[in-house]
Amino acid sequence: MRIAAFLKYGPAAASSRQRLLQYIPFLQDAGMVVQYQCLLSDDYVRSLATGRAPLRTKIIASYLTRMRQLLMQRDFDVLWIYAELFPYLPRQFEQLAFQAGKPIVYDFDDAFFHQYDRHPNRLIRRVLAGKLEPLLRGAAACTCANDYLHDYAAAYCKNSLLLPTVVDTDLYKPSVPPTTGVSRPLCIGWIGSPTTWAYVRPIVSVLSDLAVEYGLEVRVVGAGAAAVSDVFPGLRLVEWSEQTEIAEVQRMDIGIMPIPDEPWTRGKSGYKLIQYMACGLPVVASPVGANREIVVEEETGLFATDSDDWRKALERLIADESLRMTLGAAGRSRAERHYSTKVHAPRLVALLKSLGAGRSQLSD
Repeated sequence: MRIAAFLKYGPAAASSRQRLLQYIPFLQDAGMVVQYQCLLSDDYVRSLATGRAPLRTKIIASYLTRMRQLLMQRDFDVLWIYAELFPYLPRQFEQLAFQAGKPIVYDFDDAFFHQYDRHPNRLIRRVLAGKLEPLLRGAAACTCANDYLHDYAAAYCKNSLLLPTVVDTDLYKPSVPPTTGVSRPLCIGWIGSPTTWAYVRPIVSVLSDLAVEYGLEVRVVGAGAAAVSDVFPGLRLVEWSEQTEIAEVQRMDIGIMPIPDEPWTRGKSGYKLIQYMACGLPVVASPVGANREIVVEEETGLFATDSDDWRKALERLIADESLRMTLGAAGRSRAERHYSTKVHAPRLVALLKSLGAGRSQLSD
């Protein structure tokens, strides 16, 4: 069985790694061959991290390359599309994928439909607001990272499956405490991207005050140039890399995920919370979207809505090591039971096999 996968970004993007690439070994073990193509390269992803605007000519060339790849791709059994093939182009371009007559699976881990139906530009809203709906109607299946996305997709595609963004809990695991007795400051940590750093900015003053008052380290991984203007004593800005990502999370003592309650953020998959919990960290999060599904309040973490809530929740964890350990252990257990590749890879394999089998029966 051959699967042709079309990703939006290269392997440097978390969405590519967590929604497809980490599943490839499981699919190969099940006898599947996966060939994937990326619309935008890792250079594009890195340009976002550094604040450099990508060249339009390169983006246009990427779209033309994708169209050529799509038209030439025929020797496959299932087509797997992350989000959409041609962002900001009308659905007629997307419908080229249906010409081969093969089953199509869409994968959503963000509320991509809101980048059109809630776009500030009236023309984009008018032309693209309903772009994804006919595509989902024609799809064989859709995998969705949370309930908000699943509710949207299921209205058009009955075969929609809740498939949370997960981690390999054999790799993401609690760190081994040092045996040398070396002390270090307590660390509040955040991992993300330059675009999502804006969600942290409303509580920067809280983090700054706590860092000074308690002598904390606030470790920020992946914010890049977006966080430079928010520097304060105790803040440590760390460049993200795939090689050090897990180790950086393991260096933290408390993981945070503040997000505003907005339509776009309700579609977020809560991936950083799963990273924290798999590494045995207690978490503090905004009670928005998937966060409410992932975090069990007072069992694996705490919720906070405004600055006062954030201060109280963080101070509570700072002052109580036993509480940190209890919540962290429960979070680790929850990650193993509900947010691990071991749990969800077999479900994805079964879905794709069923589509491939159905295709074989039609061919017979």
